[in-house]
Amino acid sequence: MIIFPALDIKNGECVRLKQGRADEVTVFGRDPVGMARHWALQGARWLHVVDLDGAFQGVPVNYDLIRAICAASEIPVQLGGGIRDAETAANYFQAGVSRLVLGTLAMEDRSALRDLCRWYPGGIGVSLDADRGRLKSKGWVEDSGSTVFEVLPELESLGVAFAVYTDISRDGMQSGVDLETVESLLKCTDLPLIVAGGIDSMEHIRALYSLRKKGLAGVITGQAIYSGSLDFREAVRWLEERQAGSAS
Repeated sequence: MIIFPALDIKNGECVRLKQGRADEVTVFGRDPVGMARHWALQGARWLHVVDLDGAFQGVPVNYDLIRAICAASEIPVQLGGGIRDAETAANYFQAGVSRLVLGTLAMEDRSALRDLCRWYPGGIGVSLDADRGRLKSKGWVEDSGSTVFEVLPELESLGVAFAVYTDISRDGMQSGVDLETVESLLKCTDLPLIVAGGIDSMEHIRALYSLRKKGLAGVITGQAIYSGSLDFREAVRWLEERQAGSAS
């Protein structure tokens, strides 16, 4: 299980949104490249980057900045936001991104999703952003017409490498994770699942760690590590100690 520090970019700054609302912004830093280096030095094995401008506008906005993050962080970058065609995907892989997380494209064009999975095996994940089970797209502002439970099984047949499930109602709220829903999702898919939204403390990390053998591949945390309610270095150390023990 991996803990991903979230680096959300809006207007060239490191921010967090509450429940995905563009008007509920907290700025945590004005140097995303420096922040990427910081999390790498804190022990991050991966970095989860979101181009929020791209997500809302539907086109890549922070390409040069993301390329600089990939060059500077020296750890793999997982990127989402505004990736809605094959050309954009190719450009980001060329920029050094290791994995892409698709949202709107995955919900609206299964054929294009299948092609990307074939062209970049192991490199394409899907973002399942849900509000009370209903999947959202276009920066979380439109209802996709489907539920997360309807879509998740289909993704496996298309060659998707992993899925990122975000509970929008809990994102940025530090209110804890809906473990019952996460367990239900793990039961209906063999895809590695990464969970985001609501993580606030080591207590939440411990609770989620218990699901690793059921297919939980990682957790994404943002608000908690920026506000200090979760010590990222401590969380990484805790995970590594237990995973090292289970491997011995």
